[in-house]
Amino acid sequence: MTQLSMSNFCKNEDCPTSQELLEYQVGDLPLDRSIAVGAHLSSCEFCSAEVDFYSHYPQNREEEIQIPTATEIPAPLFELAEALLKIRSSDPSSLDSLLRDSGSLMVD
Repeated sequence: MTQLSMSNFCKNEDCPTSQELLEYQVGDLPLDRSIAVGAHLSSCEFCSAEVDFYSHYPQNREEEIQIPTATEIPAPLFELAEALLKIRSSDPSSLDSLLRDSGSLMVD
């Protein structure tokens, strides 16, 4: 049985940054840099493992992240959250106050 040494399994000064590896994996690197990173991956197990990780666990890109707003809270969910907050808080209108203070309260 062959034993693998983990002592050299790390990034070094010749390795692309994690951001470059992510851009390589999703196809966002310029062609010349993509060729250089591809060549590096053929000889670097650590960076190859990082790119493999990104392919199995895609990273969220900022433009793809959708944050729900208060205007999207369905009325039954709002009422449930409000009831739960009343139990925990002495302020009977805590959720309503929070959302009104944020200026974005609209319940369906």
